[in-house]
Amino acid sequence: MPELPEVETVKRTLNQLVAGKQIERVTITLPRILQRPAEPEQFADMLVGRTIESVERRGKFLRILFDGLVLVSHLRMEGRYGVYEQGEPVELHTHVRFHFVDGTELRYKDVRQFGTMHLFEPGDEFVLPPLNKLGIEPLDDAFTLQTFKKTLAKRTTRIKPLLLNQEYVVGLGNIYVDEALFSAGIHPERSADSLKTSEWARLFEAVRATLLRAVEAGGSSIKSYVNGQGEMGMFQHELLVYGRKNEPCSKCGRSIEKLVVGGRGTHICTHCQPLSKPRRTVKLSSK
Repeated sequence: MPELPEVETVKRTLNQLVAGKQIERVTITLPRILQRPAEPEQFADMLVGRTIESVERRGKFLRILFDGLVLVSHLRMEGRYGVYEQGEPVELHTHVRFHFVDGTELRYKDVRQFGTMHLFEPGDEFVLPPLNKLGIEPLDDAFTLQTFKKTLAKRTTRIKPLLLNQEYVVGLGNIYVDEALFSAGIHPERSADSLKTSEWARLFEAVRATLLRAVEAGGSSIKSYVNGQGEMGMFQHELLVYGRKNEPCSKCGRSIEKLVVGGRGTHICTHCQPLSKPRRTVKLSSK
């Protein structure tokens, strides 16, 4: 699933490619992607004649701002956008096509078909699902060590599942939580309320630094992610623990291990990320 750096990269790319373009018509071949309104004809009619003013991001969601409407788009597992000339062949699993008056198209392709689209009056998107319960943005100026600690520090939940919960901090997924916890030297099964002040400071810095580096690299193309121009992200070449099971730790040289924490595959160095209070973990087979 695209995480904050990937969605941020798509946002920046689409701003370059489609801002200022006016919609002539919309073609929809998989209506269940549409959540609001659910009727394809109504969805298309609402957008005809509208101009894209900008593309923004909230957590892992794209906000496509039109003159008078906002389209909230969640890519989920494998959704992707691309800009094409209208005469170019339409690839399999292309479900929504926004035809522009200049002869180009913004196409939404989704092999897994899990993506969603909602249309709102401007401002309504923040008080209605799916954006109404999202937590703090880790790349905003308002994201400080104080707000980070205030949001999480008193909770007894294990720190990894807590960081993955979008109602507290948005945009973090499995890859970047593993990377940030490793950089901070914190075991993913530590409870949030067990972390010391110095550990919160390290984790805060690690979250921001990891995300900023990933955004700069265009995200991580672990599976099928590409940006709006069909280009792969490059941060997967900088990952220190994620996907590196049995490889030597970059800090101490011991082998990276893979555990299951909260139902998610989790990569750690048990030497650099000690678990103060042991909890039961499930170690995956070496196969």
